Amino acid sequence: MAQTKKRSWLLNLLIVVTLIGVGFAFTAHYKNWTKIKEDSFRIFSGIYWLEIPFSEIDSIQMVDKIPSMERIHGFSVNEVEKGVFLSDSLGTNRVHVFVDKLSHSKIRVVYKDSLKVFMNFTDSTATKSLHDYLWTKINTEKE
Repeated sequence: MAQTKKRSWLLNLLIVVTLIGVGFAFTAHYKNWTKIKEDSFRIFSGIYWLEIPFSEIDSIQMVDKIPSMERIHGFSVNEVEKGVFLSDSLGTNRVHVFVDKLSHSKIRVVYKDSLKVFMNFTDSTATKSLHDYLWTKINTEKE
């Protein structure tokens, strides 16, 4: 009888730990998170993150669509697209994608002459605000 209770307790603990891990993974990938520093900004979503210094940004623009790309690793669920991709139309470099809503406009950032990032948020006004901030920041850096 004691052996059954011990197994039951361990099984319950394993279930709880698994549910906490799944909850954490869902929360981490649920949306894009940004952190703006004095000289750079960071975007991250779960295990995918990227930090880009403002001085290395070459161009920034709003686009309606992302080009068709081959996923190296990442995931796509409904209108969410996240991960690292390769694109023939953009060259052989890796493209980082942090898209919360495919139907909304996306920010296309080119940095270090050829590396690209596509990103947006579920809230299109937050996407536009980040675009405007980054555009202003890189244009004042270049002056």
